Amino acid sequence: MTHLLVPTDFSPESHHAFEVALQLARRVGAAVTLLHVLEVPEAARFSTFGGPVSGGGGMDDVFTIQLLQATKRRLHGLLDEATRLAPSVAVHDMVLTETTDPAILQAIETQGIDLVVMGAQTHSATEHLLNGSHTEKLVRLAPCPVLTVKYAVAEFAPRRILFPSDFAPEADQAIAGLRQVQALFPEAELHLLQVVKTETEVAAAQARILAFAQRHDLKHVLPAVATNDNVSSGIATHTRQVQADLLVVATHGRTGLSRLLHPSIAETVATHVFPPVLTFKLAQEAA
Repeated sequence: MTHLLVPTDFSPESHHAFEVALQLARRVGAAVTLLHVLEVPEAARFSTFGGPVSGGGGMDDVFTIQLLQATKRRLHGLLDEATRLAPSVAVHDMVLTETTDPAILQAIETQGIDLVVMGAQTHSATEHLLNGSHTEKLVRLAPCPVLTVKYAVAEFAPRRILFPSDFAPEADQAIAGLRQVQALFPEAELHLLQVVKTETEVAAAQARILAFAQRHDLKHVLPAVATNDNVSSGIATHTRQVQADLLVVATHGRTGLSRLLHPSIAETVATHVFPPVLTFKLAQEAA
């Protein structure tokens, strides 16, 4: 892991993500690119470098230039903060005048990004059903892992990592991602969780979890089975119970749907569970 991307809209959540990215970059020796996406008026015509082109949009161009200048000042303030908090980390700023989601995906590709660290905001059930969020879309579409952060994290050094799954054979494709996480935080407990609907399913679930842990020789493992009619709710409840400080969720393909859990659970959990949530593609899909 050598290059992290932090999209920022200057919200508190994106600032929390920036702080976590600095801590992680310092731990692994990575660089950080701080990205702000400026969705300019349609009448304004700007190049990909943020400069106006001929035949622009008059006052719209003037307004956008002023907005670009203000944006640069705010980004430079964050760069100064990074120098104070993590002087060993190389941090660069980037502004794209584009629609937000395509711009982030473009930056991932052109900058060779290994991990996106992104702030997540809670939104209503209606918003989730109709539009989703930029974070959820990125979880679905990003070719690299995405770490979502909702609240301030004083020290990003997880001690209790939670991995929920159904531990079917396909779960073996997630082992590469799990090993990378354990390599970053070798002393952390790894809680393996399956959520089932009835007590009659508990024994079989426990057997699958133990077989998974033994098959891959995982260390510091704590198996757990929770009963809940709703998988997302069961994960959130167990996260609070064990005070997990990192949740790891494997997603499937470009749809972002996790076959290990249930459609859309990865996206829902990423924006609704309290601690940071790391989502990554299954090994077969990431290849």
